Amino acid sequence: MTETDRTERLDRFAIDPFGSDIAGESARLRALGPIVPVELPGGIPAWAPTGYDTLKELILDPQVSKDPRRHWRLWPEIGEHPSWGWILGWVGVVNMLSTYGADHTRLRKLVAPSFTQRRTELMRPRVEAITTELLDSLDDALDLGGAGGDVVDLKVGFAHPLPMRMICELFGVPDELTEATGALIAAIMDTSDPSPEHAAFVQQQIGTVLGALIAHRSEHPGDDLTTELIRVRDEDGDRLSDEELLYTLLLVIGAGFETTVNLIGNAVVALLTHPEQLAAVRSGKIGWDAVIDETLRVHPSIASLPLRFAVEDLKVGDVTVPAGDAIITTYAAAGLDPEHYGPDADGFDAARGADDHLAFGIGVHRCIGAPLARVEALTALPALFERFPGLELAVGEDELRQVPSFIAFGWQEIPVRLRA
Repeated sequence: MTETDRTERLDRFAIDPFGSDIAGESARLRALGPIVPVELPGGIPAWAPTGYDTLKELILDPQVSKDPRRHWRLWPEIGEHPSWGWILGWVGVVNMLSTYGADHTRLRKLVAPSFTQRRTELMRPRVEAITTELLDSLDDALDLGGAGGDVVDLKVGFAHPLPMRMICELFGVPDELTEATGALIAAIMDTSDPSPEHAAFVQQQIGTVLGALIAHRSEHPGDDLTTELIRVRDEDGDRLSDEELLYTLLLVIGAGFETTVNLIGNAVVALLTHPEQLAAVRSGKIGWDAVIDETLRVHPSIASLPLRFAVEDLKVGDVTVPAGDAIITTYAAAGLDPEHYGPDADGFDAARGADDHLAFGIGVHRCIGAPLARVEALTALPALFERFPGLELAVGEDELRQVPSFIAFGWQEIPVRLRA
């Protein structure tokens, strides 16, 4: 009997690869217990924590690893399952997302100095300038269109290009690689296609696109983070290997771009569908920081992140997660947990004060790019609603389409009328 056969004896809840109803799926999982055996796209067996406290404890537990090579019992079998290939873009890499213990500490020590609070603050004027430029472009397009009710896709015109331009400037991505970089991150986030062809495409693009970025910055160094990561050494002379450099860029560019796109877009939709709260924000009764925290609680940019692994048998309530089993980090389920946030946990309430959300991680696993994401959102959102006070959704909330992913939590398009 293979390890897969032994694991598959459990009755597993099949996770929707399209993420069509993440909130509803989280509630159904929660009804089954504090941690539930699930099947990820392609048939990968894992466990899903369903509540805030459970997820927080597992993230902080030193007996929960992110290193598949050392701690995933099924790692040797990946080659036998063609439909599992998509997971390699997440765990078949060597960066802070797939290392454990001393290895994780070493990589974070090398990378974190490039993402200091001071450096983030120095970028604020550039965030403001790009925000103004994008809003001017929306204004111009509206004037050219004539009718005041013209519909635009706010994701294409605003939520996407702001973080995309910031991350490309920050990492010195040349113009000829910008589109390919965005397409690469979108392909990794798309979990609706577990085919070997899609997995092979992603792996090929990682090497091609990010390899070209490294080659460009090695030949043309500049005042950017790619150049900095190429050169970085600690006091002992340690540095990132070629493989670590490639996959660290994959992690920090992806995390610094796609997640902020969804944060801005999700906050806009939340406010437009809760006009009384938008009015409270406009009047100053609710601050923009609170809006961002509540958005991250109810609609975290990353709903679930694969994968972590039990180093030894883990007891969660009455359930034992065997050593070597995989676990997903279920940020969306944690944020909607009524035991932690009350019976109305599934509702958006910016006055709630939910600054203890786990959307950016916690402890040594907290996202190093979180300050930049917050700066971008705190700049973009007030500016958008001030420029277009009549902003409204051009479709019903139930007509918005989730991106095809159980990992990313955001909208494919956000059709709005800039002037009601």
